[in-house]
Amino acid sequence: MYQTYRPLLDALMKRGADARAIADAAEEADRTGRSIRDVLINDLVVTEMELTEASAEAHGINSVDLVGYPVDAAAIAKIPLTVVLRHRVLGIGMTGDELIVAVSDPDDVVAMDDIRAATGMTIRPVVAARSELRKLIDRLKREESDLSDVAATLRTEDKSDVSNLAAVGDDAPIVRYVNSLIEQAIQNRASDLHLEPTEFDMRVRYRIDGVLHEVDRVPQGVQSALISRLKIMSNVDITERRVPQNGRITVRLDNHTVDLRTATLPTVWGEKVVLRVLDTGGIDLELTKLGFTEGNYDRFSTSFHKPHGMVLVTGPTGSGKSTTLYATLAEISKPEVNIITVEDPVEYRLAGVNQVQVNHKAGLTFAAVLPAILRSDPDVVLIGEIRDRATAQLAVEAALTGHLVLSTLHTNDAPSAITRLIEMGIEPFLVGSSLDCVLAQRLARRLCEWCKQPYSPTDAELAAARWPEDELKMPETLWRPGGCRSCGQTGYHGRLAVNEVMPVSEDVERLAVGHAPATEIRKLAVTEGMVTLRDDGLRKAANGLTTIEEVFRVTV
Repeated sequence: MYQTYRPLLDALMKRGADARAIADAAEEADRTGRSIRDVLINDLVVTEMELTEASAEAHGINSVDLVGYPVDAAAIAKIPLTVVLRHRVLGIGMTGDELIVAVSDPDDVVAMDDIRAATGMTIRPVVAARSELRKLIDRLKREESDLSDVAATLRTEDKSDVSNLAAVGDDAPIVRYVNSLIEQAIQNRASDLHLEPTEFDMRVRYRIDGVLHEVDRVPQGVQSALISRLKIMSNVDITERRVPQNGRITVRLDNHTVDLRTATLPTVWGEKVVLRVLDTGGIDLELTKLGFTEGNYDRFSTSFHKPHGMVLVTGPTGSGKSTTLYATLAEISKPEVNIITVEDPVEYRLAGVNQVQVNHKAGLTFAAVLPAILRSDPDVVLIGEIRDRATAQLAVEAALTGHLVLSTLHTNDAPSAITRLIEMGIEPFLVGSSLDCVLAQRLARRLCEWCKQPYSPTDAELAAARWPEDELKMPETLWRPGGCRSCGQTGYHGRLAVNEVMPVSEDVERLAVGHAPATEIRKLAVTEGMVTLRDDGLRKAANGLTTIEEVFRVTV
């Protein structure tokens, strides 16, 4: 047994450890069967830091100080909690298909084998101090059960105590419950947190990858205290319950700041609260990583690299329009380019971009602020949303006078954007002249790479999916969701954009001037190479990125 840990002891003696004490520790470990590391630490032969560094040196691997280390939440999720607790190991980072695992005992080959079997990844161990590793693992274990424990406390707490918000401290159950809700929502990659009053209680739901999941039911007796706590955090009027209110919460989690946009809405059973999670740390603002195919990216990229014209992104609420526009700005933002945005609200702060927040109470609307923006010599103008004729008219005029205008519009597809602008009262010839490109998009759930399952589709299934035989090759293999800890047993992890890009050609412009319906514009756009939302989604299903069911959930 001595030969097993001989490299570790040699490394310790090279570092100046007492040779006699090392020999006594080795003899004690052999005689009692205790871990040599336990003997060395408990008998005060070496410090924990010395042992960590010597272990790394003996095995030719790196050591890591976990104090303040930016541990990757996705890496933590890769290893099942049972394996983490059994072997006292923790995933702390990923590079490609390699998982970086913090261990205190690199000689534990059984642990390495279990991690490889559980994750299917290449493992790169690094040595960490046992006490720091234990703290992180204990914290992870607590977080798994924290929400349910605090909820149970709320259910048994004296309701009169929590309703007195003036006396509520940081340790009060209502405060701990709200903090746990927000923290778990961020860690679970939720985009929205919904608190919805019902006749008998309050339902709590997270929207993860575009789908709502119920996580808890709050007793009716603490409903008012819970809403008031969120209002205080959002800096809105806690006494006003008759009209909707909007606010913002800023929280700090794992050394980075996350903003949450708060919206209250009076309902028949009380106030509903929605928290929109604006976590820029979880969003990769690169267009090429949002799900664009090469053809669609080329067509869209050509439009926003022009010096002037209007580019619209269309789709329903929650379809990723703002994220696409922010990624577009990130691609064209340069020190020599003056970019000004007007948004309601400003969701993400972008470095090097002048962002203006709409304030309706002060009269600072889209239409009111746009003339001032155009007097500030912008090269690129981003308008959060075109909602009315005045805003649309100013956007068109800006596009015709040498500015690149980016904005969003609520339409079901790309061709409908033209008819929508005309319905707003914009002259058809101005629409055709100013509009350069329309991107319509939806967000489909992305299959989890760790548990997706291949299968051979039947002819009947492809026919039911209306697979376009003349346009796409019939796939021999499709994929279906599985379920693992990495994706929360849903089979999906993250989302990708399904889109259609319609450049406004001379022929499309001619149809716009002639008041042609959207269906006619669509037919022409398809003949000019536009890939429809459905066909773009089917292409991604054939490539194993999503499922046919997801494509038809988000497209017509």
